[in-house]
Amino acid sequence: MLFNSLGFLIFLPTVFLLYWFVFKKSLLTQNIFILAVSYLFYAWWDWRFLLLLILSTLLDYAFGLLLASTRHKKLYFWLSVVNNLSILGFFKYYNFFADSASELLRQMGFQTNPYFLSIALPVGISFYTFHGMSYVFDIYNGKIKPIKNFIHYAVFVCFFPLLVAGPIERASHLLPQVEKKRIFSYGQAVEGMRLMLWGFFKKVVIADTLAADVNLIFNNYKEYNGSTLLLGAIYFSIQIYCDFSGYTDIALGAAKLFGFELLTNFRFPYFSRNIAEFWRRWHISLSSWFKDYLYIPLGGSKEGKWKAVRNTFIIFLVSGFWHGANWTFIFWGLIHALLFLPLLLSNKNRNYTGHIVAADKKIPGAQELLQMLLTFSLVTIAWIFFRSPNIYDAFDYIGGIGDSFFTVPAYYNQLVYVFIFLWLDWMQRRNERCVLEFKNKYVRRFVYFVFAMLIIFHFNFINRAEFIYFQF
Repeated sequence: MLFNSLGFLIFLPTVFLLYWFVFKKSLLTQNIFILAVSYLFYAWWDWRFLLLLILSTLLDYAFGLLLASTRHKKLYFWLSVVNNLSILGFFKYYNFFADSASELLRQMGFQTNPYFLSIALPVGISFYTFHGMSYVFDIYNGKIKPIKNFIHYAVFVCFFPLLVAGPIERASHLLPQVEKKRIFSYGQAVEGMRLMLWGFFKKVVIADTLAADVNLIFNNYKEYNGSTLLLGAIYFSIQIYCDFSGYTDIALGAAKLFGFELLTNFRFPYFSRNIAEFWRRWHISLSSWFKDYLYIPLGGSKEGKWKAVRNTFIIFLVSGFWHGANWTFIFWGLIHALLFLPLLLSNKNRNYTGHIVAADKKIPGAQELLQMLLTFSLVTIAWIFFRSPNIYDAFDYIGGIGDSFFTVPAYYNQLVYVFIFLWLDWMQRRNERCVLEFKNKYVRRFVYFVFAMLIIFHFNFINRAEFIYFQF
């Protein structure tokens, strides 16, 4: 079920009313109901993949219990890792490895006829697999104790707002909320509605509007001049940010309606002053996951500079591969590793860890503005590889930007959406949770009304655009 669908607009208020008026009597009834509607939400795509989700949940739940009740902790830990990666690898990466191996053998003079799976990628598999793995990792490292109540654990993995595209939750953060009876909070619900309104605006009004032009430009890039190609790359940078952060805002807002607080996933990444700060603000739950469960176990930056360089390249390449079974994603990760490297070698990768750009000013200074523009430009170039079907097309696209550059670009009318969004994002940059808050109630209501009208006007009830990160 898509957030931007008529079905969800019926599903959410129905679940909300039943949750608070019928199933609020006890913690058990609350969690059983949430789990049931989460399974319904997921089965809306394909009920067969619901069985895979339940199997994955059962296995990680069992491994968690085994880790705490046996001497063979390391054995069960690695069995859990192999199990999760096998499920993920089979459904997401089998065709990629089969095709790559076949191409390598062909280059060596061998003819092969590889067998490819003709099966859709289970939606959200990367996210719920990483949920389960983090739970097992934390038990193995002694950070948490295994939970005995399967219903509670299943809600942690399958809670419908975060099920298909995150944020990637931690058991230490979400499980205590699952194990505690929720009481309705009007203030929390209002905050949730604001976040959802802002998320729908970013997705429906900004991302989906830009998506039409992005698709035309990238799919026919050889037909356009350089200025149009540059504009297409900028549009995609805004599109993917509004698409994914819009989903996150809707997820966080929906969770608040049911008494849950999810992890922050975005903190205005396009106002970053270098690549390191960008990655502390973009897809935070995934970046922190790789840092805690891959970078630090490999030694992090405490075992010498060159091991830190090695570990940095590993997490960026793995992060790229996590996004999809295509060399373009791996190359995208490599680009970010190379951009991160000078900061690491010069010990500047920890700059701006807690300081918001122009925190006490309305506009940034000249230096900060140049830093943000440079970072955004580098990120946008990398996004071209992320968006292109293959690496060769990405290089051709970049090469085409220099052709007939000083000409009027096509589709420039959509720039108004870009400027409006960036201005609104800038005004709210001090707190990603406090959006669309205005002291004057009349101004507040007017803004709500305008946003609602824009969403309704741009809402496509027939050809709904999926969220980009659903494919991961």
